[in-house]
Amino acid sequence: MFEKPNLADLRRAARELGMNPSEDYLRAVEEITAPLSAAYAALDVMPDELPAVKYPRGPIHRPSAEENRYGAWYVKTSIKGRPSGPLAGRRVAIKDNVCVAGVPMMIGADILEGYVPDVDATIVERILDAGGEIAGKAVCEYFCVSGGSHTSSTGPVHNPRKPGYTTGGSSSGSAALVAAGDVDMAIGGDQAGSIRIPASHCGIVGLKPTFGLVPYTGIAPLEMTIDTCGPMTANVADNALLLEAIAGPDGIDSRQCGVPAGRYTEALDGGVKDLRIGILKEGFGHPNSESDVDARVGSAAARFAKLGATVMDVSVPSHAQGYVVWAAIRGDAACVTLLKMNGAGINHEGLYVTSLMDKVMGWRKRADSFADTIKISSIFSNYTLDRYGGHYYAKAQNIRRRLRAAYDAALSAHDILLLPTTPMKATPIPQKGASPQEITRRSWEPTRNTCPFNITGHPAISLPCGMEDGRPIGMMLVGRHYDESTIYRAAAAFERDGDWTRW
Repeated sequence: MFEKPNLADLRRAARELGMNPSEDYLRAVEEITAPLSAAYAALDVMPDELPAVKYPRGPIHRPSAEENRYGAWYVKTSIKGRPSGPLAGRRVAIKDNVCVAGVPMMIGADILEGYVPDVDATIVERILDAGGEIAGKAVCEYFCVSGGSHTSSTGPVHNPRKPGYTTGGSSSGSAALVAAGDVDMAIGGDQAGSIRIPASHCGIVGLKPTFGLVPYTGIAPLEMTIDTCGPMTANVADNALLLEAIAGPDGIDSRQCGVPAGRYTEALDGGVKDLRIGILKEGFGHPNSESDVDARVGSAAARFAKLGATVMDVSVPSHAQGYVVWAAIRGDAACVTLLKMNGAGINHEGLYVTSLMDKVMGWRKRADSFADTIKISSIFSNYTLDRYGGHYYAKAQNIRRRLRAAYDAALSAHDILLLPTTPMKATPIPQKGASPQEITRRSWEPTRNTCPFNITGHPAISLPCGMEDGRPIGMMLVGRHYDESTIYRAAAAFERDGDWTRW
């Protein structure tokens, strides 16, 4: 319930802004803002504008250790949608930053333990409309801020192909459940590579769609200009099928541009004979690149040439700037979106899940319990905003247009850009009690090739192209905006060429 501020409240608010008004001035403020207080009080008793929940909920339970071998499930359930449809018979895991009404949501953070959303995200409703079954919530990293799988309050998520090693993050549970065969499909979210990194490490297919193609309604955001969700599957055909089900405007998410969903499955048999594929020079040879990763992705490019594609080298020197631009946008947003606005962000028209905001607000009494990834980024974000007032966020937003144009120029001469998804294979999960340095290094080190395309909004897929020491190696294909069909066309042709686990 909204409470009208008294003089002490107004004095405290003023001092937090660096003001020191007199008592008489504060009384004037109290009088002048009385109508505003009345407006807030009236708003408080109005019913919220939340979408209706269409399908009944099934049983919900927290799985035992025996039925959660890799630590990938947060909760299990069985929510059935329409009896028929393109996803009929498919079990889908939902990343635990996506609202499913009546099903607990934790976003990997113990401060949210016990929260239960009262709405279904648009993509959840669309999966159910298409006949899919929601099988449960997949563990994600603490507030989705990690490229590793070791920060969730529920414990680490282990790689089914190499237990003891990371799945990648932040869609860690989603990747593990698909790789283990526990579900047919999963939903992931991607702000720096959080679909593609775990897809690469777990040997599955993960697509970050074009920014705005899939509605983000009912999903906890990190930064309004890069938030993206997409499909994670065992094969390319299922990936295209799931994207068909979830893509397209929902009339709520104002970040969507009105582009309708495509018939992505129709592109799967097109082959690559007339495609021009550019091997992105700057995607290889990072200081932390592993030679076998670069070599396997290079061999994958040669396979495309044998399949009939025109394959050539291409250079985008500003690719190296992608991380710098991403770091400032995501860095300054850490305080604004997660802390100041309690995980909801600001300045966009869409669905605000106010019950989630109310729950997240409790961080103020428990900030010391944050995972190191959140704690350290929040400290730095608070410093940059206080000292520089958002200057670097603004400059990075300006520069991102130049970066986008550089990739667009390369894609005017090539249909697809090809590069390693991550510079390295899956790494060991940090041990309990690991230093903040190790925890954060393992969280950020895989993002160098993925985060630039969060800044530019281009669609990008990771698919497996080899294995070393039981650890998959991922190749990333990047396409023009809203040209997911060409990406799927190339990915399907590559997948048909052989068993990547034997290469």
